[in-house]
Amino acid sequence: MPGGWEAAAEPYLGERTMEFLYRLYKEELPSLAGQGDFLPLVAAALTDFGVTAPLDEVYSAIWLRIKPVEQSFAIVRDLRRNGYGVHLGTNQERNRAAHMRAKLGYDALFDVSCYSWEFGARKPDLAFFAEAARRIGVGPAAILFIDDSASNVAGARDAGFAAEQWALADGHDALHALLAKYGVAAT
Repeated sequence: MPGGWEAAAEPYLGERTMEFLYRLYKEELPSLAGQGDFLPLVAAALTDFGVTAPLDEVYSAIWLRIKPVEQSFAIVRDLRRNGYGVHLGTNQERNRAAHMRAKLGYDALFDVSCYSWEFGARKPDLAFFAEAARRIGVGPAAILFIDDSASNVAGARDAGFAAEQWALADGHDALHALLAKYGVAAT
């Protein structure tokens, strides 16, 4: 997200931005595993913090501000063209997941989309990875999992996946190098 979560929330929260985001980070965790709806929690926090902007406006500005990276998407398309299955594994609550599916077209881009709220478990829980492997239809050892979170990578390894840490800031050359390490051609 350009500018990060703080930059997106600051126009609405000012000096209390981090307090607001920290509260909702903690409160969002159950909804990432399919327990409850996140939007009423956002609405309550907005009221508690004295924010008068409409819920839809604030939620869209902060949580739906996803900017697809074309170079990353091109790698996904190249991998699929080369015969590899490419799957999405993401911790999302139901509303943001719906946005990723409908507005960003992630389900068309990936072979299998694994949203945590549908699994009842979130990364790095072993249950998330077991369900992802089941839906993908292969054993864990056949999956290369790449994620920006060290704890998620550790969880994937504990579940039997090959796993590597990579973040957009590392650059796409680094991603190509990780893929090549496993004999995966992405060009």
